Amino acid sequence: MIGSYNTIHFIGIGGTGMSGIAKVLFEMGYRITGSDIKESEATKRLKEMGVRIDIGHSYGNVGDADLVVVSTAIPEDNPELTEARDRGIPIVHRADILSKLMDMKKGIAVTGAHGKTTTTSMISLILEKNNFYPTVIVGGELNDIGGNATSGKGDYLVAEADESDGSFLKLNPKIAVVTNIENDHLDYYKSMENLNNAFIRFLMKIPEDGFAVLGIDNSNAAYVSNMVNIKKISFGIRNNADYMAENIEFNGLNSSFNVVYKGKDLGKMELSVPGLHNVYNALAAIAVSHQLGLNLKDIKRSLVTFRGVKRRFQIIGDFKDLKIIDDYAHHPTEIKATLEAAKQFTPKRLIAVFQPHRYTRTQNLYEDFGRAFSCADEVVITDIYGAGEKSIPGVSSELIINSLKENHSLVTYINNKDDIPAYLIDKIRPGDYVITIGAGDIWTVAYSLANKLRGKTA
Repeated sequence: MIGSYNTIHFIGIGGTGMSGIAKVLFEMGYRITGSDIKESEATKRLKEMGVRIDIGHSYGNVGDADLVVVSTAIPEDNPELTEARDRGIPIVHRADILSKLMDMKKGIAVTGAHGKTTTTSMISLILEKNNFYPTVIVGGELNDIGGNATSGKGDYLVAEADESDGSFLKLNPKIAVVTNIENDHLDYYKSMENLNNAFIRFLMKIPEDGFAVLGIDNSNAAYVSNMVNIKKISFGIRNNADYMAENIEFNGLNSSFNVVYKGKDLGKMELSVPGLHNVYNALAAIAVSHQLGLNLKDIKRSLVTFRGVKRRFQIIGDFKDLKIIDDYAHHPTEIKATLEAAKQFTPKRLIAVFQPHRYTRTQNLYEDFGRAFSCADEVVITDIYGAGEKSIPGVSSELIINSLKENHSLVTYINNKDDIPAYLIDKIRPGDYVITIGAGDIWTVAYSLANKLRGKTA
């Protein structure tokens, strides 16, 4: 499908999935154009490469494109989408393009509720440092490649598979990784049964010479694993998986563990990222790499250099014993894991600043959110980041606040996130860790607070 088109136009090119695909296609020699409602780091990088990008959506942006790419986030009444329809220009979902790219390589697709971006990044780094030269499309800013995508000359393509809207069912990978399956995106799937069945259909697409890697400590992933008759590799720390992490130790921002494969100790693994959740992510990456023929020594040499992904436990400000951290966590399980990781090396207080993401997620999970902050000494919560969703009557941050107050004594609501840095600057003291949490724009609070602290200490 891709080969017969010359100019490909991306509506919403700044999105993480969209910008990565656009970059790879540009590096393959296609003429790429795009538009987005606002400028971002992703659009700036693409512009610097030579991609024409318009800020704002209008009919004229489509230009001479002979293929238009959209994501689920693009509304049906978008003027560029309307223009493409009126002119008879083919319109495809970004997952269709990713599927075609994957068909040209040996696809490694990473899916699941949590850990997709980090696991994809870890696999990519291991393969790159061991001369596999993979093509990579990841849903975050990978520090090691300076962006979210790269086009490699090797046989493998490593990418995130987005389960949120069912579009991962368009992909036909040779290798699939399921990190975990949780009660998220039920606005689309309506029930856990439907969600699990989607993962089953996805895994049934794995060919005979491929395999799936699943985190069976997660009950839904274990259930899905039992329902498919394909080559399966399991990982975990509890349930007698093929790949196990034992003797897990945490030391500040670092961690270590022994990798045990089918009862045999392969040796010690060291990570430069914190938290039990990253042990799971690393185990998944180790399983894939080991199955592809790499030994643990080569995997370890690569993985110890992994410096993380932007907005995944990213240290924004380090002021001796006071740290400002930002994290993308937006599901209760992710938040709990992130705060547990922070608490492991927080000498005094841990202050969590949370911006709920999406009205539907808040409506479905507000009670779980209320229990997710048990490791925080104080929680500051702001208004919901809608992410394009329409507001739902009766659904606001107040639902989470009321749930939080049942489990937490110190909760502060500040409706305008821009007022949070001023509130915190007079409150924090040496030894505190402040962590901003959410998939919206709460990261701006971390940067603003860090800048205020720099001015205060200058």
